[in-house]
Amino acid sequence: MKQGAESKSRLQDVLEPAERVALAFAMATRVISCLSNVNAINSLYLLAPAEVSEWPVQWLPDSGKGLNPELQGARAQLGNRPMLVIHADLPHLTVQDIQALLDAADDCGCAFAPDRHGRGTNAVALRDANPFRFAFGRDSLMLHRQQRSGAAIVERAALGFDIDTPADLAELHDMFSAEQG
Repeated sequence: MKQGAESKSRLQDVLEPAERVALAFAMATRVISCLSNVNAINSLYLLAPAEVSEWPVQWLPDSGKGLNPELQGARAQLGNRPMLVIHADLPHLTVQDIQALLDAADDCGCAFAPDRHGRGTNAVALRDANPFRFAFGRDSLMLHRQQRSGAAIVERAALGFDIDTPADLAELHDMFSAEQG
């Protein structure tokens, strides 16, 4: 999770720094809350530059090498045991979404949750200790699938809807307005 001025930097044209920090914190709090309520998850880790004491997580310091190398290091540090990597910017995530992802990984050994555009990856569930190289970023779903062609693809609206761009934020605002109206 990026923190401080780095939070949701692609939204800097539409949100002030404090607003970006607040948005990132609120979305991450929701993700952590959902993860905390999944019985199959015994421990939560936050990969971030700084610890967040109010969350029930163990902190894995992000040393700034980039997301993929940091995740490789975290997986090695944790002993290549089963692992769920989920992005912190999923504002509609539910416990049921996470459980569906884990169930699919149990069946296939690995499951990916694509973004709503079908190009990125918002979550990876690894249930085995087989080698895997994280490839988050541009066209990550294709890159992840090249490594695990038999992986389950879990397409659920809340797993696919992340907030990266001003258009995503506008859509989130429209959804919220429709719910309130």
